[in-house]
Amino acid sequence: MSEIENNNTDRNESLLLDHEYDGIREYDNPTPGWWHLIFIGSVLWGIVYFVFATWSPYYTAPVEAVAAAQAAEYEALFGTIGDLEPDPETLLTMMADPKWVAVARGSYLTNCRSCHAENAQGLTGPNLTDDRYKNVKVVTDIYDVISLGAGKGAMPAWGTRLSKNEVVLLSAYVASLRGQNLPGAEYDGEQLIDPWPEPGSDAASTEEPDAG
Repeated sequence: MSEIENNNTDRNESLLLDHEYDGIREYDNPTPGWWHLIFIGSVLWGIVYFVFATWSPYYTAPVEAVAAAQAAEYEALFGTIGDLEPDPETLLTMMADPKWVAVARGSYLTNCRSCHAENAQGLTGPNLTDDRYKNVKVVTDIYDVISLGAGKGAMPAWGTRLSKNEVVLLSAYVASLRGQNLPGAEYDGEQLIDPWPEPGSDAASTEEPDAG
């Protein structure tokens, strides 16, 4: 064996640790210095970010930034339609308008998906895609349920969190989901109700909320 090979063998032996398991000895291969620098830098940056995010008046949380952007977008959108009323004609008209349905779907995904599922087939909340309802008899009841809540708080009152226009559009979106009949959650007390009237029909203009 040459001198070079002997030197390499001695060097490799010096890097072997005393720890041995099942006839295998552990080789000393330390983490490189640049990795330690990145780790230490990440920890220091995390401390600075925590202090800034917790106490700085100039910090805006991502959730607040999204809410502000959404509010500005809604303000711009709603400027084109004015104040919406939760009457049958408005709900039926909005549910047939793809642009406003798309706007309302964004609100649905943000606020309703956790209970009613992404496609409204129901999770902890009821299925919104079939023809069976518990608290809805006519289309305007949807607005009342969303705005005031139902089920002794199981369905929260979104009227205190969303603007009136948002609730109207969200009600129209929920009304538009009917008829898909996706397999999903079923609840006791749900009953089959009459179809929604057509926009502009006499039934739409005379429909009144159910007194019960």
